[in-house]
Amino acid sequence: MLFQHHPARGKPVSEDAFDELEKMLASLFGEQMASDAVGALRSSGVDPSAIAQMPGVGDISQLSPGQLLAMRAQFQQMFSASTTEPVNWQMGQELALRQARGDGDPTVTATVADSTRQALQVADLWLDTATELMPAPGQREAWSRSTWVERTLPVWKDVCAPVAEAVTAALARTLEKQIREMPAEMEQAAQQMGALGSIMRTMAGTAFGLQIGQAIGELAKEALGATDTGLPLTREPGTALIPANVSAFAEGLEVDEDEARMFLAVREAATARLYAHVPWLRGQVLQAVAAYAREIRIDTETLESAVAQVDPNDPDALREALESGLFAPQETQAQREALENLETLLALVEGWVEVVTARAASPHLPHLMALAEMMRRRRAQGGAAEQVFARLIGLTFRPRRAREAAELWSHLGAQAGDVERDAFWNHPDVMPTASELANPRDFLTMRRMAQDIDAEIDADLASLLDGTLGYAEGAKEADENSPEGLGDRIPPSAAETSQELHESAASDGADDDRPDGADSDRPETD
Repeated sequence: MLFQHHPARGKPVSEDAFDELEKMLASLFGEQMASDAVGALRSSGVDPSAIAQMPGVGDISQLSPGQLLAMRAQFQQMFSASTTEPVNWQMGQELALRQARGDGDPTVTATVADSTRQALQVADLWLDTATELMPAPGQREAWSRSTWVERTLPVWKDVCAPVAEAVTAALARTLEKQIREMPAEMEQAAQQMGALGSIMRTMAGTAFGLQIGQAIGELAKEALGATDTGLPLTREPGTALIPANVSAFAEGLEVDEDEARMFLAVREAATARLYAHVPWLRGQVLQAVAAYAREIRIDTETLESAVAQVDPNDPDALREALESGLFAPQETQAQREALENLETLLALVEGWVEVVTARAASPHLPHLMALAEMMRRRRAQGGAAEQVFARLIGLTFRPRRAREAAELWSHLGAQAGDVERDAFWNHPDVMPTASELANPRDFLTMRRMAQDIDAEIDADLASLLDGTLGYAEGAKEADENSPEGLGDRIPPSAAETSQELHESAASDGADDDRPDGADSDRPETD
């Protein structure tokens, strides 16, 4: 049950745990708020022994002034968060910014910003020789890690919120179910299950916010630009690089940093072109995430067992449970299809970017092959932040089949040219499918065969409508073989014989109007 007793943690237990809690809350939030909070707990029927186990109860004097201020700020954020949002994004953003600045976040100087903008502008000129897609509108910018967090967080909300909402709603329903099953002596607490469920939803949203914030902050240390995850992480079109991370990328490679910057600028500009000029792509990617979230199904029995193991008075325990995947949803067939759709789209984006980058940069960058191989290794290995996202929302953002997609786009460009290659981005219905990535070299041949078959069917339908279809002539021939149409096909001599027989029959039947038997009844004469 939700309010089960947890083992003592070595804290002194007061005769009245509520009084001890009220003292702690009063020191943090003031007497009025403390009195209201403890009064609500008393009336809800919560077991005082559980209150004694709460962090900070009984040893508040051991905390330093700085720790008290930090605790107060965290409690205020946690319980003042909007209950309409599935994730406490305020706490998530603050943690993401702290994480991004953890190893230092160098300020982007004017000189670095100018060199970055120039690299992005030159990248667009190179790409004009490799693709029919026009450059993305918007600014060419250099970002710090903190700026990356601030500029991409709105899209991270779009990506993570649907999944977080489904999981936290399931968690709240499970907690409310446990409250309904409380014994009779806790009936009053059961009557207030709505309020408690709201509190637990807020706590779950806070835990999600902290975990997602930590992941975004770690990703800010790895991201090279605004689009290198493959996701459209900015609401407005444009391109950007993170100079501090570009320098880290170039370290360890026998490549000049300027060359590495140009390589990454071409990749950034190529991805930005896709999302700027393929109007359906952004929506399809985010729709795949939403489709995954809609199908979230959680094993309630497992969740109830998990909740029973988590101390409801300890936010850290809930956060650890979320991080460890304790509340991981069961994956359905519909979710697998949505995930495959997302991975295929990201693979096609990454493969296309790899091909056009190689085409555009090969005349200019002597170490292009080494740089491209380094990107493939990064893609294959992923990072700690991506693993956190995979545990939290079940989605892996790195495309698994990017190599096959790159082979397909390369083969398509060599056989059909850049114009026909890029025309496949015109509509999602003509894009390569996951099954077609398995045989990238046969893609164009199979598509052209399918087009020929479709064209033949269309021609047959048109002929059927205007009566010129081949088997329509056969139908006409069958009509001519019917008795009504024989005259047109009888030879002339046979036709004459037929005419004579017809006339003879007519003369013999000239008296057919006489009553039946008239001839037989007439008397014979000599």
